[in-house]
Order: sequence, then structure tokens, then C-alpha cells
Amino acid sequence: MSTEMRTEMSIEQSAATLRAAWTDMVSALERARAAIDTPALHAPPPTDRGLAEGYRYLMGYVLSGVERAFLEEPDLPYFRRAIQPVDKGTIDNADALYLSAAIDGTRRYLIRGRVADHAHWRSGAHHSGSGTGPKAPQYLIAEAHTSYAGDTGSLTELGPTGRVITGAVDSTELTVDDDGRFEITLAPERPADCRGAFLPTRLDDRCARYVIVRSLFHDWENEVAPELLIGRADPDAEPAGAITPAAAAERLRRVGEIADGQINFWNQFYDSLLGAFRRRGDDGPRFMPRNDLNAPNRAQMGTGGGQSTNVYSGGTFDLEPDEALIVELKTPVAPVYFGFHLANFWGESLDYANRHTSLNGFQAEPDGDGATRFVVSHADPGVPNWLDTTGLREGFLTARWTYPQPPDALPQIAVRTVALADVRATLPAETRTVSAGERRAVIGVRRDHVQRRYRQY
Repeated sequence: MSTEMRTEMSIEQSAATLRAAWTDMVSALERARAAIDTPALHAPPPTDRGLAEGYRYLMGYVLSGVERAFLEEPDLPYFRRAIQPVDKGTIDNADALYLSAAIDGTRRYLIRGRVADHAHWRSGAHHSGSGTGPKAPQYLIAEAHTSYAGDTGSLTELGPTGRVITGAVDSTELTVDDDGRFEITLAPERPADCRGAFLPTRLDDRCARYVIVRSLFHDWENEVAPELLIGRADPDAEPAGAITPAAAAERLRRVGEIADGQINFWNQFYDSLLGAFRRRGDDGPRFMPRNDLNAPNRAQMGTGGGQSTNVYSGGTFDLEPDEALIVELKTPVAPVYFGFHLANFWGESLDYANRHTSLNGFQAEPDGDGATRFVVSHADPGVPNWLDTTGLREGFLTARWTYPQPPDALPQIAVRTVALADVRATLPAETRTVSAGERRAVIGVRRDHVQRRYRQY
């Protein structure tokens, strides 16, 4: 057989391999698509808007699936945005920049970081202060995980043999020099020559496969994202060779597997575990109460995990156009970070760049009695702590408090539904009025910050 004939046969085999992988990927994406509108697959009760958002949500997982399948490389890792404006989910935090990198927990890595003014990290201040100019995020935490939440497509990953966090390091533990630089060493055990912070990548016999970094912002006008670089600490890492047909086929299939697993996992999580979706004849108690919030609780794998230093409270809103929720929060122990956010039933945070759908501990205005009262409604009642449903009839309510050390007392919550016309009479008399012009100025700050946080250059 001639060399030319062998080459032609090889090309034909490669084409067949890749076509088969493409077909498998499309089949997996179709399974993911079915979960957008199939009640048996735990899809939310359908609405016109909900279906449109569901297909956008699906394409977000296609986007992240392509990026993860083709670019995750433990030998030569890099930080990617795990959540971004066109790829939201998991009831994401409107104040957070989520980053992830694939690692091999048996090896040693080094994260090199640089931040702007970080005085609030040293003082442990609740707020970032009133000064202007670039600042570090209010809080930063790096965690090492044994798997990527949701990839299995099954709630069994929340069990004792599922995903675990092998270690965590946060901004209260970092040693930052006068130039804003710091280092975090990742390894199974702390190396003797470790400088700066250490993040263990092994727990018992389990090794991490991902490092997840969250930067939480309070002062959206002045806080800026950190510079973060990750690499192998040993010198023998080599660039990967040219991609082969077999490798490309494997990655094509993984694109579909990621999208299928993620959508089915989170559908089950919201419906079966949280009990968020009300269906006809189903009005029993649920973990996520309707027009209420559950009792604050520490992050735990059995209820989905989340940031290991967080306390969470969640519920759902279901409001008529003339109704509002008054959410009263009291925090006996001041957190390092606090945020209150709205999301749709796909777990996508509502548009927090162009709408007033989230508030944090820097942005919200407490009342004279020490409580902070939020108003959730469709229309703007002209009060400081308003959260805009963007016209969504139903969705998620989520509150987060960050405590690097467990607090002596957890936050307290009280929620009631009132007529929209009665909002101002229900709030304290000193509650000020927010003008339409002031609201527009706030939206301008939000829009600018989100563009900086997710800039593409």
C-alpha cells in the first residue's frame, strides 16, 4: 500500500472518529435541552420568559463546556471565569468573581497574586471604608475541590463519598507585601520551603482536581479584581503537543457531558432538594419557603456546599404586581462580607449590572435600630434598600454572610408580605426617599463595575 493510500485511509478514519464524537455531543446536548421543558427532568414550571431564559441558560453551559473540555489542563493550568454574564447559574452571587483552574492534587502549584489597597484585609473591617481609588475586593478565598460541582448530573455527589474541599485559604490569612503581592502554595502536604499561605490539595486519600477562587466585592465603585496567576511549581511542565483526532473526539464528547450533567444536577437540586418549584396540588413544607427565608445555616455539602466560610439563608418570592416583601435582617456578629440577591429559577442571578437586583453590606443602608430592611417588589417604591424583581413573578431569594471563623450567634431574619402601597408606612419613619435620578446614578456605578469585572481584554 502506498504512502498516499495510507494517508487517505488515516484521514478517513480520523473524520469518522470526529463525526461520531460530534454525534454523541449533539445527543448529550439534546438530553440537556430536554431538561429545559420536561417536568419529569425537574424543569421549573414553564412560562414564556422562563423558557427563553432556559435556552439562554443551556447555551451558557455549552459555552463553559467548550472552554472546560478544550482548555482545562492540570499540567499547564490557568484561571478561567467559572461564571460570567452569559454563563450564570448555581444561584450565583452578584458580588462575586468566580474563577477556577484544573489541577492535579498530587502535584505542587503556586498562585501568585497582586491586589490594590488591601488595608481592610489587615484590619478585618466590615466595610472597605469611605476613601476612593482602587481597592482590593472586600474578601478573597481560594478552595481546593475534589470535583467540579454538578458534573455528575446526580445528587449523589452531595453524599459522604462525593465532592469534598481539601483545604481553603482566605484574605484574612494572606501575607501581602507593600506592593500588594502574595503567594499561595498548593500541594498535598506543606513543603518545607513554602513561602506565604498554604492550600492543601489532599484530605485523607482524596486529592483535589480544581482550585476555585472567589473575589467578593462590596464597594463597586472602587474595588477592582485581583491579578491572579497559577502554574506548576516544578520546572518540568511541557506544553501539550498538537491535538490529535482522538483527543479532539474525547473533548467533543465532554462538551456534551458537561452541559447534560450540569443542567440535570441543578434542576434536581432546586426541585428535589430545595423544593423551590410549586406544582399543582403541592403546597407542603419545603427547604426553600415561599415568600420567606429559611433559618441561616453554615455551608455544608449536604445542602449543596457553597463557599466554606459562608452562612446562607434562602427562599423564593412569588409576588403579585401590587405586593412587596419586607425582609428584616439583624446580625449580632458583623460579617466580613454580606450580600442579598435575587435569581430566576434556573439559578441565574438577575441582571445586576443594569437593574437594582442585589445589595451588599456596603451598599445597603441600615436603620437606626441596627436592623437592615430590604424591599423586594416589581415596582420601585423609592426606598434605599429596594431589590428589583425585573418583572419576574417567581424566583430565588438568597442571603450570604461570610465569617472566616464561626460566629457566636447567627443572623436573624423576619419576612412579611405587604401591599406595595403600604411599604413606606411599614418601614421606619426615618427611611429616606430615593429619587429616580439617584437610582440612575447607582445603576451607572453598577454597569461600570460589571464591565470592569468581566472585561474581555
